[in-house]
Amino acid sequence: MAETSRYLLFFVVLSLLSVSFSVAKKTTTKGVTYDGRSLIVNGRRELIFSGAIHYPRSTPSQWAELISKAKRGGLNTIETYVFWNVHEAIQGQFNFEGQNDLVKFIKMIQEQDMHVIIRLGPFIQAEWNNGGLPYWLREIPGIIFRSDNAPFKTEMQKWISKIMDMLKEEKLFSPQGGPIILAQIENEYNTIQLAYRELGNSYIQWAANLALSFDVGVPWVMCKQYDAPDPVINTCNGRHCGDTFPGPNRPNKPSLWTENWTAQFRVFGDPPSQRAAEDIAFAVSRFFSKNGTLTNYYMYHGGTNFGRTAAHFVTTRYYDEAPLDEFGMQREPKWGHLKDMHRALNLCKRSLLSGVPRVEKLGVDLEARIYEGPGMCAAFLANNATTRPITVKFRGTDIYLPSKSISILPDCKTVVFNSQSASPDIYELCIVSQHNARNFVRASSSHKKELTWKTYKEVQPTFDTLTKKNKNPLELFSLTKDTTDYAWYSTSVELSWRDLPFKQNIKPVLVVASLGHALMAFVNGKYVGTAHGNHVEKSFVLEKPVELVAGVNHIVLLGMTVGFPDSGAYMEKRFAGPRSVEILGLNTGTLDLTNNEWGHQVGLDGEKVRVYTQGGSHRVKWTALEKVRPALSWYKTYFDPPKGDEPVALKMNNMGKGMIWINGKSIGRHWMSFLSPLGQPTQSEYHIPRSYLKPSDNLLVILEEEEGVRPEDIEVVTVNRDTICSYIQEGSPAPVTDWEIKANVFRQVGDGKTVSQLKCPISKEIVAVEFASFGNPIGSCGSYMHGDCNSSISKKVVEQLCLGKNSCVIPVDRAVLDDKKSDACADTRQILAVQVKCAAVDEK
Repeated sequence: MAETSRYLLFFVVLSLLSVSFSVAKKTTTKGVTYDGRSLIVNGRRELIFSGAIHYPRSTPSQWAELISKAKRGGLNTIETYVFWNVHEAIQGQFNFEGQNDLVKFIKMIQEQDMHVIIRLGPFIQAEWNNGGLPYWLREIPGIIFRSDNAPFKTEMQKWISKIMDMLKEEKLFSPQGGPIILAQIENEYNTIQLAYRELGNSYIQWAANLALSFDVGVPWVMCKQYDAPDPVINTCNGRHCGDTFPGPNRPNKPSLWTENWTAQFRVFGDPPSQRAAEDIAFAVSRFFSKNGTLTNYYMYHGGTNFGRTAAHFVTTRYYDEAPLDEFGMQREPKWGHLKDMHRALNLCKRSLLSGVPRVEKLGVDLEARIYEGPGMCAAFLANNATTRPITVKFRGTDIYLPSKSISILPDCKTVVFNSQSASPDIYELCIVSQHNARNFVRASSSHKKELTWKTYKEVQPTFDTLTKKNKNPLELFSLTKDTTDYAWYSTSVELSWRDLPFKQNIKPVLVVASLGHALMAFVNGKYVGTAHGNHVEKSFVLEKPVELVAGVNHIVLLGMTVGFPDSGAYMEKRFAGPRSVEILGLNTGTLDLTNNEWGHQVGLDGEKVRVYTQGGSHRVKWTALEKVRPALSWYKTYFDPPKGDEPVALKMNNMGKGMIWINGKSIGRHWMSFLSPLGQPTQSEYHIPRSYLKPSDNLLVILEEEEGVRPEDIEVVTVNRDTICSYIQEGSPAPVTDWEIKANVFRQVGDGKTVSQLKCPISKEIVAVEFASFGNPIGSCGSYMHGDCNSSISKKVVEQLCLGKNSCVIPVDRAVLDDKKSDACADTRQILAVQVKCAAVDEK
């Protein structure tokens, strides 16, 4: 009798919940609210699949396609920061044009019927220069960033008010019929809050009240803010928020994941870093299985840190391992695997948003999370063991769970998706989604003959020619004011022959201790060397032997920044540049030149005359390349753009460190000489947006800091992902598109069979089958190899099904692929591995 009562109570609760949720769905109230289950957008509960795309890290000509690819990937929302320092680089002067056109970007998202999450900061971090804060804030007397500090709060309030007024005037918030459903104030403040003590606590309260005062009808969030003041929602950032997030700080707040890191941003000197599609899919499935209803991929498209926008030591290429790579192309299988997962989760939507959750233990590291109600049931079967696959019995059916995986069952019966997509007896992971490989192809059509390079050597100043004097070297950040990476320091010292070493094999040593980031040294007009710090330790010491003479010696240093800091407490108190200068090894002892009086110059002469523009390039004398390539030289050439519409890049072979301009626009810093522990440059190719190019005679100018480089080895390349692959084992899940929900009924619409699906980019078709094997092939896309068994007809079958088509479907079926002659794999599940080449029809 007691058992019956419990079941009756359970279904009464389910019925009440179902009624309450259906009421929420039927209301037509505009705006966004929330409760402990989810956001409620215009009266409807939603599962939010969001992707970060930053408007300044791409061009307006790219925006529509990036948004479209995100939507085709199963997203319904785009997230972006607002970048204060690009909009108000000079106090009181605003720029919302071109790549900075925030309103246009948001309206383009709305045109594709997607939501927007706006993260106003104003501190954003984002591996962006100064964390998005404009330099001029540093010079306001008495200012302390991100604290209960009157000068900072005054400027922050003015900025946030300007943005909010602009967005409201354009009617971009949800209650106004706009796409913005969520807004963020501040950013990961918990990581520094203790540094400010009570001023940190009061600041976060003030920031929350400021946000709420705008009354825009959408919820506000604070990520990584455990004590987010009500009604602001605290959210999670990280890789595995389903396990690391302690949850909302009030039961009436939903569980939201504002940064799901799809890879790792890179800094110069880093080796490659990746995050597997399987790991992301597991993490998202787990988060949604544990009452999560929003995830935002950071980044979905990273893009490019154009100009000087990257933070300290961050590469020009940003989050290239995201589902859309730097060039906006779909990175497979990440893009496709997540797309399949989004569809599977949407099949569970009604149950997730209306069902009652419970957990069943299925064994050690095994569990089922179930959402059930009248006429609905969805289950997530999790194997949390990292190395042990297992078959479990769930509701009378045996279900195979690969290690560290989650299977999604929208009807509590049918597996439509597994985060690993593997099958019993398989040792390789078989993602149902296709794979691809990126190719950089030399664009021979970009010029009629080899590029003709010319050079101009930067003018080196001396103490006497510099007008800005100071007793000791000035601090580099405050000297440059974020207008350039470069500042000259010069002093002179008179020595007698008695000061110099008497032995010819002994030389004095110049020692410069610097707070960062990099430094070049010249003595008596001769280049003596360079040194630099890194992302972890900015400070360094330059120690170089030098040639000194009896008489006046000129010491010239070029201090260099590689981006401002982007995180941490008291950012306004960070410093860079030389802090002490000494000469060791003189007969008269160590000579300290730190307080010797120094002359200063901000920026290079080439920057001042803008030699990287068409007009400025005529203001200096260029000469033909010679065998000797001195340090700190400018190089220029002209080239025609490659034919077609594929992305374009520069392959910076045999270059060092500096900056690149195309037709006067900087495409960022290059640094080929800072090698990773693997002995390779962190970034070799540098994106040139097609919109930066003219039909012919494009001016390419490179500032190169290092000597002995070879600009003639630079290549203009096009970029494609025309190498398409599939690697699927018998018994792997069928495509998730074989199922649908219609009229609240889950049903099968395909045949439910395992297939290999291949699809070329739009306007291209399969022109060659480069590899096909049905048996036990091994390898990865671009490097498959035959195993010890292989069907002799497999390649012929694939060619018949795929050649000349934009897409094709290959049954993973012995009746189709097996030649019946080889039984070496007869007792194992066989694998179909396929690699094809795509090309435009006129390229075949």
